Amino acid sequence: MKEPTGERRTPGSQDGDAAGPTAPAGRVHGSDPLDHADPLRAGEAAAMEALLRAYVRDTGTRVPAPGREMPLDLTAGGVRLTVPVRYRSATGWHRFGEPLVVPADGPGGRRLPADAALVAAALVRETVVARRLPSHLASDAVGRVLNSARRTGAHLALRRAEGPGGRGPTPFLDAEQALLLGHPFHPAPKSREEASEGELEEYSPETRGSFRLHWFAADPAVVVGGSADGVPVPELLRGLARGVVLPDGTVPVPAHPWQAREVLRRPEVAALVEAGLLRPLGPAGPAWHPTSSVRTVHRPDAEVMLKLSLGMRITNSRRNNLRGEMRLGVQAARLLAAGPAAWLRARHPEFRILRDFAWVSVGADGPETGLETAIRDNPFRGDDGEGMCVAGLLAERTGPGDGTAPGHRALLSAAVARASRALGVSTGEASARWLARYLDVLVVPLIALRARYGVALEPHHQNTLVALDGDGLPRAGWYRDSQGYYVAASQADGLRRLLPDLADGLDLVFDDDFVDERMAYYLGVNNLLGLVGAFGALGLADEGDLLRALRAALERLRAAEPGAKNFLGLLLDSPVLRCKGNYLTCVDGLDELVGDVQTQSVYIDLPNPLTEVAR
Repeated sequence: MKEPTGERRTPGSQDGDAAGPTAPAGRVHGSDPLDHADPLRAGEAAAMEALLRAYVRDTGTRVPAPGREMPLDLTAGGVRLTVPVRYRSATGWHRFGEPLVVPADGPGGRRLPADAALVAAALVRETVVARRLPSHLASDAVGRVLNSARRTGAHLALRRAEGPGGRGPTPFLDAEQALLLGHPFHPAPKSREEASEGELEEYSPETRGSFRLHWFAADPAVVVGGSADGVPVPELLRGLARGVVLPDGTVPVPAHPWQAREVLRRPEVAALVEAGLLRPLGPAGPAWHPTSSVRTVHRPDAEVMLKLSLGMRITNSRRNNLRGEMRLGVQAARLLAAGPAAWLRARHPEFRILRDFAWVSVGADGPETGLETAIRDNPFRGDDGEGMCVAGLLAERTGPGDGTAPGHRALLSAAVARASRALGVSTGEASARWLARYLDVLVVPLIALRARYGVALEPHHQNTLVALDGDGLPRAGWYRDSQGYYVAASQADGLRRLLPDLADGLDLVFDDDFVDERMAYYLGVNNLLGLVGAFGALGLADEGDLLRALRAALERLRAAEPGAKNFLGLLLDSPVLRCKGNYLTCVDGLDELVGDVQTQSVYIDLPNPLTEVAR
């Protein structure tokens, strides 16, 4: 296996091929493995494609032109594979066909289809041996890949049973429930361990699950938390505990039902119950719906959303809320209220930041007990004008189950088709206009916030939302999630004049170069280049055309926002960009939510396609 370096070719380049993002966007037509009539086969195809896409990005493997085959000589496991290339992407969002095993007796022998177990085992073993990792990490990573494949197949079976026209309860929830195949650059995007099949059907957004919260009654003496608005946390919680029969003098504390069972085994929680300071009340109240993150839940009639602790391992991490993160959310809400929020509203009225403005837990104000819950703004109440998760808009759909393709491959495809009809332009032109409006309502405000206040966020696709107008174009944008706040050290003193205790006891202020590097990954690589890749992989537009339009827009922004000059210089001029390696992070066995922010994940150098289009 070739280890990633900072001197790799642009993704998509291959000796003898037209290299780089300016090459014509080629595509192989014919049946798509994602549309296989058997949902388990379709789920396996999706799992292998995501695994391969993540592998070639993280290892610098060159991808040949569409219609050719990508050879993978995996010597550590004695396996040779060849993978048909259906679409080669300038930004890495390649489409692959089903891998084949190359027989030991040479190319003339019979080539058999490779299943997900073989592909995962061969790729992961190659990586473990090359990186000299402990062998047990291979079994763990392969297990997660296969768990993800099974989950994906189950999701597809349930959705196909809905028949055409199946929708979520609201547009907001429909987009949250659209990620049937998961993160396009993650080797195990749908792995969920330790819960039963029945529980996962109830708790998963892909199955349109819903459930009542499990409630605890806590003595006020053991309740901890905070609020940016000054509203006492018990008062916030009592407003949510509709239908909960609460003993006098106690505070209602919510929990995910799976988590509620698990935390009772923790000694610190068991001690509170034994002492009569915490009483499990069981499930009560109206049903809540899991959103795309699984642990954050939504109710269309509630004023807030709840980000619940969930110790189940999902993809690479156990989703337990950390008190430091929740305090950061409250502090970020206070910081926004001290000036930046009003400035953003005046300058960019179409953009909002959803605050995680309060939190609650039980137990001494120290280590987590597993009952930590963050309380988030919920402007998405009703059926009209809903914000839709960008990851859900881009998420690929599979066919109805008869081997044919879906009417639209993604919600984005339907939106662009609507824009094309309304504006009387080609699909490619409608895609360019969609991207331009997206920049206006979402990207420009985020860059302006970095320029004016030194505040950078983590706006990956799952953390960003847009609302579409009647023509299918973005008209408003939102950012969510308290985990992703960075303050550039050079501007921290100015923010301390707004909020004197800005970073007291919190990991919030970082070196400017680090802040710009992370923003270039989350906003540049993950969001913008990912969006361009989705347009290309969905067959909506030529990636080279969109990259040139994106570069021109960012060049204009660099002239208009001198405070973002360094960040935009990195994004536009650096030959490589730092990029989270989801495949390598998975194989290394890292939990991305634990440890120092600078070492939670493996990062690689990714060739920058925005510099390629400038040549």
